Amino acid sequence: MNPSDRRFVLLADAARESNAWTHNEWLCRPDVVAAEKLLLVRAHMPPHHCHPFHLHPHREEIIYVISGRAEQWVGTDHRILRPGEIAHIPPGTVHGTFNPHDEALVFLALLSPAKLPADLAAAPDPADVSTQEPWASLRQDFPPCATLT
Repeated sequence: MNPSDRRFVLLADAARESNAWTHNEWLCRPDVVAAEKLLLVRAHMPPHHCHPFHLHPHREEIIYVISGRAEQWVGTDHRILRPGEIAHIPPGTVHGTFNPHDEALVFLALLSPAKLPADLAAAPDPADVSTQEPWASLRQDFPPCATLT
């Protein structure tokens, strides 16, 4: 079905992919539905894995935990999020999602806008800052987490 004609996204319609951080089911992005302002992904993060510190230069984000627990960082502040809890990340704000726990973490990431003007779309997104200070040593006293690759 043409994404511009789709108004419902069933599980079979989700665009699936894995990256270095999570196994994803994209439920809303321009190749799935005619979305210009919203991106929505259901992310599955195995135990002891993470999406290290990064930022989205021009996108706002909400992380909503479905199951498991997320050690969620927004800037240099962090909380343990449980099901039903969220983190709001303004555009250009460094953040990271860590799962140092023994259970899998499943969360929704909602980002906006879906489409960026060409001049803004040229910036890396997400932009990894995990090797830069203070991010490289911020979690030094926390349990280690790995990426999938």
